[in-house]
Amino acid sequence: MTRIRLKSCLLYTKPLLITIDILQHCAGKKNQKQPVAVSLGLLIRVRGPADCNRKDVSAMNFNAPISKNKITFSILSCICVFFVICLIFMTGCGHAGTAGSPLEATGFYFDTVISIRLYGDDSGELLDGCMKLAEHYEQLLSATLEGSDIWKINHGNGSWVKVDEDTFDLLTIALDFARGSDGLVDPAVGGLSRLWNFGSANEGIVPSDEQIQEKLTHVDYNAIAVGDGEVMLTDPETQIDLGFIAKGFIGDKIKEYLISEGVSHALINLGGNVVTLGGRPDGSPFRVGIRNPSEKDGAPLLTLELSDKSVVSSGNYERFFVKDGKLYHHILSTATGYPAESGLSQVTIISPDSTRADALSTLCYISGYEKAASLLENYPDIQAIFVTEDGEIIYHNF
Repeated sequence: MTRIRLKSCLLYTKPLLITIDILQHCAGKKNQKQPVAVSLGLLIRVRGPADCNRKDVSAMNFNAPISKNKITFSILSCICVFFVICLIFMTGCGHAGTAGSPLEATGFYFDTVISIRLYGDDSGELLDGCMKLAEHYEQLLSATLEGSDIWKINHGNGSWVKVDEDTFDLLTIALDFARGSDGLVDPAVGGLSRLWNFGSANEGIVPSDEQIQEKLTHVDYNAIAVGDGEVMLTDPETQIDLGFIAKGFIGDKIKEYLISEGVSHALINLGGNVVTLGGRPDGSPFRVGIRNPSEKDGAPLLTLELSDKSVVSSGNYERFFVKDGKLYHHILSTATGYPAESGLSQVTIISPDSTRADALSTLCYISGYEKAASLLENYPDIQAIFVTEDGEIIYHNF
């Protein structure tokens, strides 16, 4: 375990230089006819002074990088995405499909901007396949999209509902995490989540304690019955929401699809859930910046290198509002019904797979550092970075 003070590692003598990879390979391609879709978020290379007075991150053999903005996307982020996409289109940057330069596509799924970057001559059709997969899984797993598997279960009035095999598999995994954490993460949290409404339509309203306590009575993973490809809610007032794990599962599925198509190098960013397939074609790893939770402008805290790993971050800085001087964020405690207060501002999980990274980033954030560190002893192949509320950085399993 390594502890580093956040303050000291940010005392740079020079400003950070942040470059978006897509801008680099667009240079000199203004005469291309086809427009290029832009990827944002973690698809940035962050370069800082090498003489930062903390341990050099690259020297610590970080075999994974990250940043995640847990199933969240703020209005400010949307504005930034729109601005940068407009900027790229105005420059006339085009598709690049050779083995040396990537081809990218973006879409809006799961209430966030996603982007896929591929290397290879056949990337165009594969990118279309990735976006179709994203749409497919949104149709299955969205709690708000009418007709999805989760919507059908939530509106099933206590009857058995036949679901897709992938929906059933993910619910089974989510329930395993719920049982293993004694409900700290719980797929039955949907009613409470909708009460708080931290989505794009949030109006900064704090529910009454009476409302919160009423919803808590229906947050119980034991009310979710599964069997033979069917799901039933034994408490019709219970509502399922897979926000703590769904994007990780989808990221793994997209990676599996690309592997089946012979792809060796890809970068998948599902709104902050980053999945890498191999590294860059030249053998170097992908470099990804982790957001500094104390900086409102999204400045990076540090940079990690990632090859064939997944990285997910959970924190209190993305989907939130401030009411009467108090910050309310979207990571809810199933014990109190209010935003979790664990002494942490961010948790980053680096894992061979994205499903576990997604679930564990939320679980570790809610648990707090001491309990999370103990929990992670059961996962020897997983690394974690904790940022406490007072700015301390703690590395686990590095």
